[in-house]
Amino acid sequence: MTGDGPRHGDDAAPAGAREHRVPGRRAAGRRDDPSRPVRLAPSDILRLGLLGIRVRPMRAALSALGISIGILTLVLVTGIPASSHGALDRELAAMGTNLLRAQPQPNQKPPVLLPPDAAKMAARIGPVSRTSAVANTHAIVRRSDRTDPNDGLGLSVLAGQDDLLSAVNGRVRSGRFLSPATNRLPTVVLGHEAAARLAIPRIVPGQEAPQVIIDQTWFTVIGVLDPVPLAEDLDRSVLVGWQAAEQELGFDGHPTVVYVRADEDAMEDVADVLPATVYPQLPGLVQVSRPSDALAAKRAVNSTFSVLFLGLSGVALLVGGIGVANTMYISVLERRSEIGLRRALGANRGQIRGQFMTESLVLSLLGGLSGTVIGVLATVGYVTYQGWPLVIPLSAVAMGTGGAMVIGVLAGMYPSVRAARLAPTEALSTG
Repeated sequence: MTGDGPRHGDDAAPAGAREHRVPGRRAAGRRDDPSRPVRLAPSDILRLGLLGIRVRPMRAALSALGISIGILTLVLVTGIPASSHGALDRELAAMGTNLLRAQPQPNQKPPVLLPPDAAKMAARIGPVSRTSAVANTHAIVRRSDRTDPNDGLGLSVLAGQDDLLSAVNGRVRSGRFLSPATNRLPTVVLGHEAAARLAIPRIVPGQEAPQVIIDQTWFTVIGVLDPVPLAEDLDRSVLVGWQAAEQELGFDGHPTVVYVRADEDAMEDVADVLPATVYPQLPGLVQVSRPSDALAAKRAVNSTFSVLFLGLSGVALLVGGIGVANTMYISVLERRSEIGLRRALGANRGQIRGQFMTESLVLSLLGGLSGTVIGVLATVGYVTYQGWPLVIPLSAVAMGTGGAMVIGVLAGMYPSVRAARLAPTEALSTG
């Protein structure tokens, strides 16, 4: 009787009493109830997903290679055309795609005088990034005081603001341009053609600077410009500082041409409001140059590039996704016995789906990362060889990684569902 008597402790307690102690509550960490499904931690699902990759590394490498080639193609077909497009943009920008000129209508009596602050007024327009101005002083320039005082060699003497070169994409060939330090001094900068007519081709450092005479005042030449394609009238001009022109040449301070650079997308809007901005009294007496024809060509190139980018990106991702989906589908067919054994041992459908979905996602992610890195390096090498500016759209890099993950999910969806629906007996019998 001693051995049959009641015992104290959990081992002696009847099952009913044990259930009575914890009615309707799951004890944390209990794993002894065979009716409860086992929950797998994310790390367990990841290990199961990597199992197929570790067991069959060659097939996994070839599968990842398929998505890698797709993403590599995506980066190349977007990075290289984008860099070429950047080089073309740079060439078109040099043609003045975002430059406008505002000047009074000619042959008006009395002549139209723009406000002295017309350039600053134009700078208040939102899309405008840079402004400057020049003014015709109607003075005559000569190489020497012994030449005909009425022979100006067909050159114009213009008062120029310090920021003129940045507005017209001009460059100094030799010497230096006008600056606040020289603005009040009798100094000039010669345009390319003006320098040739005055026989002053360049400024030689260390030598005495040449001089020209304007009206009756001697001016020191401090610089010579390269040709300015965006403002060819400057090539035949002699540029004097704004304040020096007022002090020495009797300049009245009214600009005759205002140069405006603005955002390319807003060129037409800026051209519409520019006359009323620089001459609000009578805007109709101000003429504004129309946007460059190069701007229309640039916009057409941008539109074509966008369509090309979307088309090639879609094809590259589709090819990679089909490769991964095909690999995962074949993997399900080859591993039926494994699926059946796991189902027989208690794995539920969700765990089977998670295993194959994780494997598909990892394969696509590895292929996407490797394809993105190789594609970026190949693009950098080719662009450097061509001498183009490096332009790799961030959307292409993001699509390389993010697109690979999306492909992994979509490509693994059907195979994982098919694997989860296999009955244990059917899977084991076909294994």
